[in-house]
Amino acid sequence: MTSLSQQFTCHDAYDPNALPVALGRQLILDAVAPIEGVEHLPLREALGRVLAEAVVSPIDVPAHDNSAMDGYGLRGADLHNDSPTTLQVIGSAYAGRPFPRAVGPGEAVRIMTGAPLPAGVDTVVMQEIVASLDDQVTIPAGQHTGQNVRKAGEDLRAGVPALAAGKLLRPAELGLIASLGISEVSVRRRLRVAIFSTGDELVPLGTIAREGEIFDSNRYTLFGMLTRLGVEVIDLGVVRDDPLALEGCFREAASIADVVITSGGVSVGEADFTRSMMDKLGEVLFWKIAMKPGRPMAFGRIGAGGDAAWLFGLPGNPVAVMVTFYQFARPALLRLAGVETPGEAPELRALCTVSIRKGRGRTEFLRGVLYAEDGEWKVRTTGAQGSGILRSMTDANCFIVLGPEQGDVAAGDDVTVQILDGLV
Repeated sequence: MTSLSQQFTCHDAYDPNALPVALGRQLILDAVAPIEGVEHLPLREALGRVLAEAVVSPIDVPAHDNSAMDGYGLRGADLHNDSPTTLQVIGSAYAGRPFPRAVGPGEAVRIMTGAPLPAGVDTVVMQEIVASLDDQVTIPAGQHTGQNVRKAGEDLRAGVPALAAGKLLRPAELGLIASLGISEVSVRRRLRVAIFSTGDELVPLGTIAREGEIFDSNRYTLFGMLTRLGVEVIDLGVVRDDPLALEGCFREAASIADVVITSGGVSVGEADFTRSMMDKLGEVLFWKIAMKPGRPMAFGRIGAGGDAAWLFGLPGNPVAVMVTFYQFARPALLRLAGVETPGEAPELRALCTVSIRKGRGRTEFLRGVLYAEDGEWKVRTTGAQGSGILRSMTDANCFIVLGPEQGDVAAGDDVTVQILDGLV
């Protein structure tokens, strides 16, 4: 197997001290592969899971030729090209109650949306354009054979995959599978992710914070982001800045989880033991990502006996944790969970209503508020952008993404906006 260092260093742009954001994300995605393990679940329990096998349609959808709207069903051969056509109405066809006889020349049936086409009918004319009197209906000129008809198998043919393996099951997918009469699906097992925070200054909720201590918020933020992804979260708590305690926690995490995510301890302070412990237990490429916030970050593999887990060592500041999680960990976790195309957060261009100071050479993610005004998208920052100001994330509905080549932004400039709705 190619080592991580070989995979990473073969790229010309690789620089462990200033790795570009886009390259870092791609290198991580290239390194990871979907986990093994399949479960068979009732359809209602499969929401948010990833298909392990393709769902093959056992039936044609629709199962029969049917009407696409309320109107009148008739034979296209009866239509006059340049004059109205008057036909005898011989009955009605309803969805679930097919018309029992064939429609002959000069005849028509009242037909409802979804109703099977009676024998002989190949055309439907919408009810809004006809003139009806007693048991006769007059069709205006200009209609054509085959209009307003949904053919059997038009959506799906029997024996053809309806959903591919690797598809994330959302409400629409559940409905599609149900429409095929399938009540159970094969999905990949849940990804197991262990999390813990490091630092002597951190105290758990329910205790009194003394001078110099702070409550640990990062595990709660990570718990929320991971739960939204549908993974199994294993919370190992707070680990003090002690090498033996850290090693024990890393070994435990690697033995029970597919992925380990830590917050704090990956910078260059004297008490930041996490980086060296990661290096001792596995193969880790530490880099300083060329970004703000979230510059110090680690990614790699750690092992404990015969067990191994992927590792994300995220920064300690609360906003930096969220930014690095969304930009790097989230797409990798989706890939590991088996999602075929993890994708990135949707982006659009918007007019920035405030000026922003920006140095070149790194990507910056500012918390922003995106809104529509006068028919165009506009965005402003949430205010102070310090990486410890978690309030800025609660006010934000987007990231303003300023690329490494970009300098200062003037009010009125267009900027790239990454939408957070659906992520946070």
